[in-house]
Amino acid sequence: MLVPNALFLIFILLRFNRARLKLRATSSPIFMAFYVLVVINVIISIIRCLVSMFVSAAAEVGSYVDTILWVSVRFFLLSTEISVIVFGLAFGHLDSRSSIRHVLLATSFISLAFSSSQAVLEVFYPDEHFKIQGKNTNVFGHGGMLFWFISSIFFTLLYLSILVLPWTRIRERLALPTKRSFYIYILFLVVLNISQSVGSGLLMYSIQEGLCIVDATTCVYFTLFTPLVYHTFLSEFFGISQPSIMFSYKAQVDDGLEDDIVSLPHQHSFSSLKTDSDYIYQGNNTYDSTQLDNTCAGENSVSLQSPDSIAGYSLDSQTIDLPTNSKQ
Repeated sequence: MLVPNALFLIFILLRFNRARLKLRATSSPIFMAFYVLVVINVIISIIRCLVSMFVSAAAEVGSYVDTILWVSVRFFLLSTEISVIVFGLAFGHLDSRSSIRHVLLATSFISLAFSSSQAVLEVFYPDEHFKIQGKNTNVFGHGGMLFWFISSIFFTLLYLSILVLPWTRIRERLALPTKRSFYIYILFLVVLNISQSVGSGLLMYSIQEGLCIVDATTCVYFTLFTPLVYHTFLSEFFGISQPSIMFSYKAQVDDGLEDDIVSLPHQHSFSSLKTDSDYIYQGNNTYDSTQLDNTCAGENSVSLQSPDSIAGYSLDSQTIDLPTNSKQ
């Protein structure tokens, strides 16, 4: 797990200056939130790998250290996992940095509860399948197979419900993401959690083939999840040549508002210009403002002209026919 995480960290460091400039050029705090979560995840994963290589899991102290590191990595990954889902589904309702901070705080508490339960089960009720033979220690068992099975089933149902949302009536009330990569990300988590539930269920009934499944899915999750988040939500934004300042569907007249207020995108973009929101949301029906701008421009030009210069109202261009009178 160290090699892919180290390679990804090198990739981030090589693009750090470019990413810093792009993040400073955009008024959206959500890209910064994604980027910080990605950086924290890869750094804590590398720390876990390095420390675990120098401590012996067979020793009692080494076993506790290894457990704490695994739980810490799981805490940050799960926080990112839940935050991404909330950002994706409630994007149109997050309009300020304070809203994003509240989301991150709430997801951190949820992840903390999950990771604390996992740590308690791992320390006080270790799974027998992960016990080192001949010694009174255990390698990390993810809270036991029962805990892993139940949590994997729960996350599978959660992500399946999100995956089918575009085919339900909720799409008429909720501004769902329309970008295909978001649903590929959700599909990845569905397949991963289904595989983990199968593997943990088999191992729970002492079917040793389940160990291969849980080990493979663990390796995939702890090495590919963070790069997947970066690719899905940040790669296109960092890849554009000129970052757009506006991260909103509002008109340009809103540029004078406070920087702390950010109107995040709904499903449809109401601007004919491509904004930052297009890198997470891609609306199929976009209102073209060209006709409206031309109409407004025409009305303004008319209002600025003098009455004599308006066709149809010039006294020189009009013939007034008065009724003839025999006495005149």
